[in-house]
Amino acid sequence: MAASALTDQIVHLEDIWGRSGGDLCLELLAARSLPEMLDRVSHAIALRAHQTFDPASARLARRAVRLLEGGEARVESVAERLGVTARHLRRAFTESVGIGPKDFARAIRLQRAVGMAATSKDWGRIAADAGYYDQAHLIADFRALVGLTPGAFVKRAGDRGVRFGSCEAEAALHDTPERLGLDFQRPT
Repeated sequence: MAASALTDQIVHLEDIWGRSGGDLCLELLAARSLPEMLDRVSHAIALRAHQTFDPASARLARRAVRLLEGGEARVESVAERLGVTARHLRRAFTESVGIGPKDFARAIRLQRAVGMAATSKDWGRIAADAGYYDQAHLIADFRALVGLTPGAFVKRAGDRGVRFGSCEAEAALHDTPERLGLDFQRPT
């Protein structure tokens, strides 16, 4: 099943994995601790990884993800480095990841900026180091994706005792609506 078919959907694992997904759900309900649950999920994913056919589009998307996470910002540059057209890359990426490479790169840039806020409050320097054109670009992306300016996000996270550079800060960025009482905006 293409990841793009699951975007913005709540899907039962059994609908994707069949009986083994239903069995895993039952095992998770029977687990007595978080480590036991994580062990069962890890085991199920490892088994599935060995059984699943890996289409060329998934391999292409994984290579693109590594380039985008490594700092490459332009979809056209990534496509060129991978030896495909930008259109082909967008199609394969969306099918495998669920969103387009441009939106993915945008989210990675934002995560990079949030991580840098742990050690600096110089938003101009953070913007440049995270791959933004300028500080205004960082602020516009932050507002569009999170619904706040970077300073307001840091203040709200600080008010809730979230330490930057921690797993808590990463979680705060991912579940901003629940943790910070915000309306998350999907990238357009």
